[in-house]
Amino acid sequence: MSDTGATAGRANGGGALPFGQYERMLAVRYLFATRKDGGVALMSVIAFVGVMLAVAALIAVMSIMNGFRYELLSRLLGIDGHVYVQSAFMSLEDAQDVSDILKDIPGVEAAYPMVAGAAGASGLNGRLEFAQVHGMTPEDLHQTRFIAESLQGGGSAEFGAGRNGGDVIYAGTGLAELMGAGVGDSFTLIVPQGAQGPFGTSPRSKAYTIGDYVDTGLSDYNRVLVYMPLEQAQLFFNKRDTVDQVEVRIADPDAVDAMKAEIQRRLGAVYVVSDWRDRRQALFNALEVERGAMRLILMLVVLIAALNIISGFTMLVRDKARDIAILRTVGVQRGSVMRVFLMSGFMLGGVGTIAGLALGVVFCTYIAPIQGFLEAIFQRELFAADVYGLDHLPARVDWGEVGVISAWGFAVSVLVTLIPAWFAARLDPVEALRYE
Repeated sequence: MSDTGATAGRANGGGALPFGQYERMLAVRYLFATRKDGGVALMSVIAFVGVMLAVAALIAVMSIMNGFRYELLSRLLGIDGHVYVQSAFMSLEDAQDVSDILKDIPGVEAAYPMVAGAAGASGLNGRLEFAQVHGMTPEDLHQTRFIAESLQGGGSAEFGAGRNGGDVIYAGTGLAELMGAGVGDSFTLIVPQGAQGPFGTSPRSKAYTIGDYVDTGLSDYNRVLVYMPLEQAQLFFNKRDTVDQVEVRIADPDAVDAMKAEIQRRLGAVYVVSDWRDRRQALFNALEVERGAMRLILMLVVLIAALNIISGFTMLVRDKARDIAILRTVGVQRGSVMRVFLMSGFMLGGVGTIAGLALGVVFCTYIAPIQGFLEAIFQRELFAADVYGLDHLPARVDWGEVGVISAWGFAVSVLVTLIPAWFAARLDPVEALRYE
């Protein structure tokens, strides 16, 4: 009898418990094949590498998609706010009263009147571009953290100074570049809502001086964004003493439903309350659908990679048929044989999943230098800001999702081991030893 058979017989005869020492010993021995079992060892290595890379890829891709969602959400909401309060006719005085009421609600970080409108922008280079104008008081603008941090020069003391708010504005970096204008230079804004005359309404145009650049990190916004003092925006868009809305920023944009209901309750039915999801629903629905589809596809990739374990363990069962027959002859039960191979799968899947988890997290942590290294190697930009809307490749690790991914990788590795383990347990000792 072989050493394996003798050890198993003594352990079995002694009433060894399931997953006991001898079962673990055999699982390790079978997993790490000897030199004559090189084919089995190679298949084990291939299965390990497949699980590791699949888990790492799933973590990396989902973290990048989480990063995209987080960056877009934080930057878009940094520009546009979280909740909007509107009415058919909202005077500046009414808007300020509404703002004072909303600031007393727990969870509201800021509330301020705003005028928003579209205009044409004409530069000295003769180009005519679209501009999205936001009218805010200098105090509200500089107290809004995201906007204040987006000002490249820290802002201008002349913004909001002078008659009717003055002529100094803040322009997106992309728009200023398109206009061929720098800080201190001027370009003209044009709107159709001009003065009423005998022949109808004539367009209004006015030259404004750039006081500072705004860089939001979103290239599409940088090409259209203009911040104007509130008083000047009222005059320019012919709003008289009215504003378009009161913009509200809250501590947790994802908990907007409860805040929206509380705002509506306090203000009553006179005001229409909407939130960022109403204005960006199509974009974020598309992101969620893409995220879900990508998660499903990559989970299938993990499953396909784990299927290599079946091939490796099927070869292992055939290679160890004699040992299995001896174990069965000395009284080892079918369940014990099955557990030996299951534990081998546990170890292979577990180590592969842990290695993939570590590789994926390291990749996400150092994604910026990796991106720079690859761009230096290939001499080309791998992540174009004008295509993707962000100036860098984002990655945000969600540890809850990492846990689900790791559990999935380990679970499929174990489940696919059941098939060869079941065949090993069903092996007939007589047939296996007939020609020995």
